[in-house]
Amino acid sequence: MISYDEAARLIGEAAQPLASEQVAIAQAAGRVLAAPVIAHVDAPPADSSAMDGYAVREADLPGVLPVIGESFAGRGFAGTVAPGTCVRIFTGAPVPAGADRVVIQENVTREGELATMPPGAGAWHIRQRGSDFTVGDILVEAGTRLGPRALVTAAGADLAKVEVWRRPRVIILATGDELAAPGEARLNAERIPESVSFGVAAVAQEWGAEVVDTRRLRDDLATMEQAAGEAIAQADLVVVTGGASVGEKDFAKTMFAPCGLDLVFSKVAIKPGKPVWLGRCSSSLVMGLPGNPTSAMVTARLFFAPLVAGLSGRTARTDWVEVPLACELAACGDRETFVRARRTPAGAVPVGNQDSSAQAALAQADLLLRCRPNQAARQAGELVDAIDF
Repeated sequence: MISYDEAARLIGEAAQPLASEQVAIAQAAGRVLAAPVIAHVDAPPADSSAMDGYAVREADLPGVLPVIGESFAGRGFAGTVAPGTCVRIFTGAPVPAGADRVVIQENVTREGELATMPPGAGAWHIRQRGSDFTVGDILVEAGTRLGPRALVTAAGADLAKVEVWRRPRVIILATGDELAAPGEARLNAERIPESVSFGVAAVAQEWGAEVVDTRRLRDDLATMEQAAGEAIAQADLVVVTGGASVGEKDFAKTMFAPCGLDLVFSKVAIKPGKPVWLGRCSSSLVMGLPGNPTSAMVTARLFFAPLVAGLSGRTARTDWVEVPLACELAACGDRETFVRARRTPAGAVPVGNQDSSAQAALAQADLLLRCRPNQAARQAGELVDAIDF
């Protein structure tokens, strides 16, 4: 059995990005760049107006100038602003040849085709060509997750496609004779709703994976071995929930033996979630999560989320931050413990039910508080390490 820090280190070693691929910019949201975004155009592509107004020659101000044409964004004025003339111009439109200033419309009096330009016409209101970026500029670095703002920049660079890391394909195998599909457990007193796979799938998608299949498996070794082999053939990462203890029907690791399971670690000295494990089968990774819902979701956040993140090109590191306690935090036993808590204006408050099988408390918690082995009780106002849960 290893420590949390050692398990996190091993996760980081295993969580290497998969192959890169090119995807259309419209499908790139949430993906991680495998190569930087490099500008293919100047922005703006020409000197352009920052305001609605009139393009003029500085030398002609002030004065009454005939309006000889119009310049629109996407359809500029084809001629030249000759001395003693001006062109009506709109925001984003190219500044016509000959003009070196834009006077905003609020400062101009227009009568028919004549525009009166006042003295002291104000700022220039011209965006110079390439003032935002120029061809060849690196606009978004490799390793960046493409959120809404980065997507705007990438599209503005005139890229139809971007090179991103491939999303890991994940298959979830939920094991246990007692499990039934939600909505069916009430029909059999010996069944409980299978809930964990839905949370694991949501974690996978949130951190960058594609969930290609979820299966519920009875505790029949032959059936489980077949499912394991099929999953390994299709997925980059297989997650098996339950069956990681020492009962007669705990086959979570055994089911992968025919696939050549090579364990990276088999238990971690934490609470909840000690049975969590990680292994390899050929080119696929296999992670075992406990069957108890809280244990499963705590270990999914601690180990599965950074593993998925790393495989998809994001950092596999878990960054703990200090948050204040709003009440006392009980002393920790000899195993490192991750306390489920919720944020309040006064600080973190542990949820009432810390049992590993709890489900109602999961909906209340949005923080995990890290308590080192044999840590003394902490008081309200003290800072503790935490991550979003």
